[in-house]
Amino acid sequence: MIDFLRGLINHVENEYVVLDVRDVGYRVFTPNPYAFAGKEEAVTIYIHHHVREDAILLYGFESREEQTLFRKLLEVSGIGPRVALGILAGGRPDAVIGAIQQENIAFLTRLPGIGKKTAQRMILDLKDKLAGFATDAGLLAAVGLAPDLSPAKGGAQGTGTAWEEAREGLAVLGYTAAELDKAWSVLSASATAEETVDSLMKRALQQLFKG
Repeated sequence: MIDFLRGLINHVENEYVVLDVRDVGYRVFTPNPYAFAGKEEAVTIYIHHHVREDAILLYGFESREEQTLFRKLLEVSGIGPRVALGILAGGRPDAVIGAIQQENIAFLTRLPGIGKKTAQRMILDLKDKLAGFATDAGLLAAVGLAPDLSPAKGGAQGTGTAWEEAREGLAVLGYTAAELDKAWSVLSASATAEETVDSLMKRALQQLFKG
């Protein structure tokens, strides 16, 4: 089984990167493909080698922590590789771990592909297994105070209000004020009064991944 690959980034797409390892291109699905964009030196990507009847797929991560958390998530009934990848795309490892340890269902159900029952299974199956992971105390406190990020009922909230809520949610995931200001400077030109909090968060994450 492949544990890690080291090579040059040849190509970046929305869901994966192509890593050139000694003139062989490996397609690696990763939570944040654009985090690798523009890197000219060789990079190391930690791999989960997934084999199924109709395909052999590589899922890759920037750190051992992400790789380990991804594999832990796969132990939860109802979570496959795609959902686990979406969880890591929607929340940094320390925030996800903190939410599980604090039994914060509200935070977990805001992650892509996670409903209430799956969130409950995540807590039941993983809370004790993640005790050894290091987490930031300040971030854990923030996770416990996560705001309501669901789209507004009955229509739009207005760009300013929607972005304020989206910004709070992204800050809980660990992004800094400088990173969020930079993302908003790009998004504000195309944001409309009808855009929801959920839409702004998704577009902001795409921009943050690009750097």
